[in-house]
Amino acid sequence: MPPVTRDAALTRARILRAARTEFMRHGYSGGRVDRISKAAKSSDRMIYYYFGSKEALYIEVLEGVYTELGAAESALTLDVSEPEAALRTLIAFTWNYYLAHPEFVALLANENMHRGRHITKSVKVKQLSRPVLDILDRILQEGMRQGIFRPDLEVKKVYLTMAALGYFYLSNRYTLSTFLGDDLMKREQCASWQEEMTRVVLASLKP
Repeated sequence: MPPVTRDAALTRARILRAARTEFMRHGYSGGRVDRISKAAKSSDRMIYYYFGSKEALYIEVLEGVYTELGAAESALTLDVSEPEAALRTLIAFTWNYYLAHPEFVALLANENMHRGRHITKSVKVKQLSRPVLDILDRILQEGMRQGIFRPDLEVKKVYLTMAALGYFYLSNRYTLSTFLGDDLMKREQCASWQEEMTRVVLASLKP
């Protein structure tokens, strides 16, 4: 790779890392280009040169977190011939991914405040939903074939149930911790919630 091309790639990568942190902390509206350029050791001019606008940069940050999630989902090794065990693994993966990537939850929460105004402009994000839906569909189909799951399951509804149980817990952890009088982010609380998520999802699938 020629030096100029390599430098350009490194600069873009630094800007994207800085932008992810900025938008995670301050959201789209509160995120500032000058803070991003300072953190990236770049300049406002270079940000507009590489990305065109603050919105385009924000959309690329969203695409990046979804791309990383899709890659992690695609790397999962699951034995769908054992659908209940495979689903337990997928639930655990989803929950622990949320825990390990707070920026993912924060960016999604912010984008929902904007009613998805920016993410709908990305064709790439729509394509990135396929890995987990395809994995989950294979698990459900095998479970229905074996008769251990009820025969009328819809993959998108099962996914929404699984994702909602984890996302709501994490996106509301501060207010819920105060309201319930317990720190929901303690290790034992997070482990207990994974067990509860698994119990609820599996119970909803039984004949």
